[in-house]
Amino acid sequence: MATFLYRLGRLAFRRRWYFALIWVLLLVLAGVGAATASKSTNNDFSIPGTEAQQAFDLLEKRFPGNTEQNASARVVFKAPDGQKLTDAKNKKAVERVIGDLRKSSQVAGAADPFEGKTVNKDETIGYASAAYKVKSTDLTESSRDELKDAARHGRDAGLTVEVGGSVLQQMPEGGSEIIGIAVSAVVLVITFGSLIAAGLPLLTAIIGVGIGVSSIAALAPVLDLSSNTSTLAMMIGLAVGIDYALFIVSRYRAELAEGREREEAAGRAVGTAGSAVVFAGLTVVIALAGLAVVNIPMLTKMGMAAAGTVTIAVLIALSLIPALLGFAGKQVLARKTRKAGPDAAAEDKPNMGTRWARLVLRRPVLVLAAGVLGLGAIAVPAASLELGLPDDGAASKNTTQRKAYDLLSEGFGPGFNGPLIGVMDLSGAKDAKGAAQRVHDTLEKLDNVATVTPAQFNKAEDAAMLMVVPKSKPTSTETEDLVHAIRGESASLKSETGAKVLVTGATAMNIDVSQKLNDALLPYLALVVGLAFLLLMVVFRSVLVPLKAALGFLLSVVAALGAVVAVFQWGWLGGLFGVEETGPIMSMMPIFMVGVVFGLAMDYEVFLVTRMREAYVHGERPDEAVVTGFRHGARVVTAAAVIMMSVFAGFIGSSEQMIKMIGFGLAIAVFFDAFVVRMAIVPAVLALLGKAAWWLPRWLSKVLPNVDVEGEGLQKHLAPAAPTAASGDADADPDLDGKREPARV
Repeated sequence: MATFLYRLGRLAFRRRWYFALIWVLLLVLAGVGAATASKSTNNDFSIPGTEAQQAFDLLEKRFPGNTEQNASARVVFKAPDGQKLTDAKNKKAVERVIGDLRKSSQVAGAADPFEGKTVNKDETIGYASAAYKVKSTDLTESSRDELKDAARHGRDAGLTVEVGGSVLQQMPEGGSEIIGIAVSAVVLVITFGSLIAAGLPLLTAIIGVGIGVSSIAALAPVLDLSSNTSTLAMMIGLAVGIDYALFIVSRYRAELAEGREREEAAGRAVGTAGSAVVFAGLTVVIALAGLAVVNIPMLTKMGMAAAGTVTIAVLIALSLIPALLGFAGKQVLARKTRKAGPDAAAEDKPNMGTRWARLVLRRPVLVLAAGVLGLGAIAVPAASLELGLPDDGAASKNTTQRKAYDLLSEGFGPGFNGPLIGVMDLSGAKDAKGAAQRVHDTLEKLDNVATVTPAQFNKAEDAAMLMVVPKSKPTSTETEDLVHAIRGESASLKSETGAKVLVTGATAMNIDVSQKLNDALLPYLALVVGLAFLLLMVVFRSVLVPLKAALGFLLSVVAALGAVVAVFQWGWLGGLFGVEETGPIMSMMPIFMVGVVFGLAMDYEVFLVTRMREAYVHGERPDEAVVTGFRHGARVVTAAAVIMMSVFAGFIGSSEQMIKMIGFGLAIAVFFDAFVVRMAIVPAVLALLGKAAWWLPRWLSKVLPNVDVEGEGLQKHLAPAAPTAASGDADADPDLDGKREPARV
């Protein structure tokens, strides 16, 4: 592989104009596709194999048109203190708001709360439901403005008016990624000491993300992608795109420092660092694509879309980076290096990575104990992990949807915001109406039930539905117990009446998806860890190094989950991260974090430890090999980790709770894995293991393929060639050709 990539790097360097043009054309084509595609996206959950989904499918079949996912609004009214909504003045104000709503061209209808009897017993709080003709993603801004104007008219009349519903769902706002890019630019300039060298990773990452996100936008209507898919793809694509380019540019500068001409340096950089990029990218892609085993279509599509963006980042690093290096000339070197001249000697002073490695080697037991115990302590809150899906109750207290949610809880009880839908299949019942009444009476007697609405039948009277309103809020364990209690009565009700009872609704869906993800977490974790062990055993040709890497990955993931629970569920330091409301952790968070962090953790493992193995294979003692690996790789890995953390942390400012939580979780996971596991625990363990770290049984050595990630085969292939610029790049920079110019990397 290294030899093939070496040739690819040289080809891209020589034919730089062609490669650059190809990527620009791909960006333009993706942009045109995104611009001409429908803006409609699908934010609905589908969870095959669960009772909630079976009930929803039955509703679609027996109650056609009842489950259409067009936009809806719920306008909530509250009378001034000491007054009632039924007072003449207040009633007139409510009716004016309803009248304004009905005038909107995209509104199909709006129910009057007095006619629909949606006013509470005290007559102080009521709500009106408005149905739209289109999905929330197809709503025009004028329709949303008309809704806001109608609410404002009610407020002007003295009422408290707030709005909830899917009508407020919009595409996640952009801009969060700018923070990460800005920090990345600063880190790259400090690392390289050259604006050109710093700009290359940023430019290529933006091109890659542009192609990936535009392709997602173009395919969203066809593949029913959610509005969050592009945000997550952008988050991961930016991080890995910058990092992969960073590794290749760093290796290119190192090759120039050894006196190689530019084309040869580009080829060797892609052949060596590029091999590691391919493997690291492959681990991320496999981990993200592996989310398909959970069998939740939305999660599968998110994983596949992000995996596609990572694939683009790898291809760009291997082909566009060497092409741009051809355009950059000697400007890719630091200014100080360029001014020093070709005869300047390299400094012998140990760099920070060397000093840190020697410190760890002197106290390996202490460093190992501190790292493991520290992460173990942070992981403790993970034992209290509660999973759920956020609703308007998790929104900021300043938003109108949160205020509407709270008003409904105040007026109708906390369970009103999460009613359960009981669906009855009456095709096997002899007395359909009698069976439905029996189901109604049974459910009404269950604990934690506030009200049960009368059953509504379809035209054929072979199905019915009713609403069960719990006394507890939707995300509470009491509501979850009620769902299980209703399902527990299903068998006896079917034997008595012939009616099959199923439970669905947003709350039941959330409970089922959380349970499904809980059940899938351990198998998926075993799959990912097992995959990590096998892949790293192939790369490092060792048994203990992969085992150490897999255990370190587990430790960093559990510690990151502990931090997420502490901040978002317990509220520790919540104000610092903009967490206004604590609650269950998003159901997809643990399994998504496992998939993403696995790939990213393997990045640092590969780039850091391959240098150590290369040094050990070439005759250095185990402790010397550790120091060599840190001398060459610590600075680059540190920069890569800071960049990745900054990209993820930039999304903490999002108003979307899901995006905020994922941004925080991934940022803290990268911090733990890069700076605690890879920079501290890894060298400490290798120091304690000594030569045993690189042990591999002979029979296994014969079976395992040699992927040559560190380019050992390439070095043998190129051994006869002199590392000078006597021939090769016809249009290479004359200031560099034939000279051995040292460069700091």
